[in-house]
Amino acid sequence: MGEDPGGTGPERAPGPRHGRDETPEERADRRWAELLQEVRVAQTGVQILLGFLLSVAFTPRFARLGDFDRRVYLVTVVLGATATGALIAPVSFHRMLSGRRLKPELVQMAARLTGLGVVLLALTVGSSLLLLLHVATGRAAAVWTTAAVMVWFAVCWLLVPYWIRWRGERPESRRPPGE
Repeated sequence: MGEDPGGTGPERAPGPRHGRDETPEERADRRWAELLQEVRVAQTGVQILLGFLLSVAFTPRFARLGDFDRRVYLVTVVLGATATGALIAPVSFHRMLSGRRLKPELVQMAARLTGLGVVLLALTVGSSLLLLLHVATGRAAAVWTTAAVMVWFAVCWLLVPYWIRWRGERPESRRPPGE
């Protein structure tokens, strides 16, 4: 971008400013760095969970699982694999698109895939919990407990962030202090 008329730095977008004073490139760089930190946390969890799930099929007890448990297991492994793919995709995107001046597009698509990966991770954890609790306690307790945990995930991972976002977007929340 060009210089501003006063020669004080990179040209900034016109209009009222809210939040950070950064160029689109700086914003993309910041969002990319933040996204990578988020992905690192989620990737570790899903990879450990998937590794554990893959090893379950090779245990002696697996052969004694009923049809329901085997179906839940297969769904869980597929969910874990798809979550892993979605959460690792930003790395591939970056490798393929690095240096092509597409960082804003890269960040936007990587953020969408990361969001999808987190949803798939929640479903993987839920179906893992269903399988484990079904084997340990029976169907009714497993279903109710898993449902409660999934509601908890929805509250923590979706509702609270949306509520904070909604509160931050209300006009009265943008008034300067003391007004």
